[in-house]
Amino acid sequence: MKSKYRILISVSLMALILIFANLTTFSCTNMSVGKDASVDGSVMNMGSQEGACNPNIVIVPRQKHEPGTMAPVYLNLYQDGAPESVPVIKVGEIPQVEETYAYFHAGFPFMNEHQVFISDEYLPDGKPELVNPNGIMDSDQLMVFALQRGKTAREAIQVAGALAEEYGYSANYGGPESWSVTDPNEAWWFEVFGGGADWYPGCGRPGAVWVAQRVPDDHVAFNENRSRIAEIDLDDTDYFMGSSNIYTLAEDMGFWEPGEPFVWYEVFAAYGPEGTGPNVREWTLMSLVAPSLNPDPNQERWPFSVKPDKKLSVHDLMEFQKNYLEGTHLDPTVGPLAGPWGSPDRIWNFVLPWKLSQPSASYHLITQARNWLPDPIGGLMWFGFDKPHTSVQMPLYCGITELPKSFNNQTRHYYQRESAYWPFTFVSNWANLCHRYMIEDIKAAREYLMKDMFDLQPAIEEAAVKLYEQDPELAIRFLTRYSVDTANRVVDYWREFGDELLAKYVDGGIVGGPWLDYPEYWWDLEKEFRDKYVEEFFKDK
Repeated sequence: MKSKYRILISVSLMALILIFANLTTFSCTNMSVGKDASVDGSVMNMGSQEGACNPNIVIVPRQKHEPGTMAPVYLNLYQDGAPESVPVIKVGEIPQVEETYAYFHAGFPFMNEHQVFISDEYLPDGKPELVNPNGIMDSDQLMVFALQRGKTAREAIQVAGALAEEYGYSANYGGPESWSVTDPNEAWWFEVFGGGADWYPGCGRPGAVWVAQRVPDDHVAFNENRSRIAEIDLDDTDYFMGSSNIYTLAEDMGFWEPGEPFVWYEVFAAYGPEGTGPNVREWTLMSLVAPSLNPDPNQERWPFSVKPDKKLSVHDLMEFQKNYLEGTHLDPTVGPLAGPWGSPDRIWNFVLPWKLSQPSASYHLITQARNWLPDPIGGLMWFGFDKPHTSVQMPLYCGITELPKSFNNQTRHYYQRESAYWPFTFVSNWANLCHRYMIEDIKAAREYLMKDMFDLQPAIEEAAVKLYEQDPELAIRFLTRYSVDTANRVVDYWREFGDELLAKYVDGGIVGGPWLDYPEYWWDLEKEFRDKYVEEFFKDK
């Protein structure tokens, strides 16, 4: 058994070495699936928000605006301090459009009434020369305008790109960003950087540089907090969009010379072709999506998109999102740092950049956009609080007009039993006390709830379609009630489930059951410790 123990120690030491070698300290992971790469023909989007993101969700309704109305522009400070209590700051205003579409907003905006979905992530690898302190548009505000004004993924990106160019992409919040943008027919990736420190309003130059690439319909694409778009061809308008200054800005700043190959992430990203070294989350997704390619965990760069070995379903994406490297050479549930109960989060500081299921997640989501259904029914988001592998995802249709009361007026910074966020966060953290036992209870409870939701979904949507044919507003009311009632049931169930776990696992054992035994390798570790330290201590006495 000592050889096994040495292997576990080696894995843990390797984890420590790799984390300090890898400069990626951000942990959002996004993935998009083209309609011909999915089982049912839907375009899917997977994303999560890590860190101190606001867990409250609101629906901003569709609105009409009088000519001459101005739209306020805000700076998003959700990531600083207590996210739900820090006010946003108005930094400017722009002309309003005649009508804005309804959209959903939590820590970041993510869905509108026309089945346009956005998941985003910070890119820490933008070149510092691109930082623009004079712009007023940050990523959050661009997403708001994109969802309010775009009926398709293309339109949403064009809105965001045009506003970033005209009003300047700000360095005041976060910096460069990457979005996965989907609609019922297409999936796109959008990347935006600042236009340089010398840009100012009215200077006659774009205040941002951006590019977007479409994911082939039979492919999937994913990102781990770094620039992923490579060679671009702006003449191929089916697959590329971009700002007018891509080449001129690169040349003016000395990033590129005409005649040289133009690779977006080599020109504008600071880390160049090698990025930040091996990217474990990208390797994990490659291994799950296309295992036939036998991906190398040490590979520096991956293709922008890849054709999956088999068409993917919502269930597949849910399983991907729960992944925490169990069974791999970086398994965080084994070794001394995982404790005797194999918690994948016990060493979360060391594996934070690697796992798909992050302990720091505020919320996670998977979306479906379906072109054979009316927008209010076709757009479906499976939404979950906290980290995926200890949570449950609830169906929220893009046409609904209300959310459960427990989805708003909640905070991450003190416990609120009646909130929707805290029951999932409690179960997530309590499970770390005895993970290898409690995770089985969690899986069973989640399966019970998810089976019910998936079994009912076809009948619910069939009824909604019939109602829509009679009266669209009646169908929206029906789906609103279903979404709210289902979410309330899941939250209530998980709150009571947390109480059950609290009472079941007490004082190192299961109430009414056995004491929890340590794994064999932990007994070996205990014996080695006693042999080396305890006996010598008493001998000296």
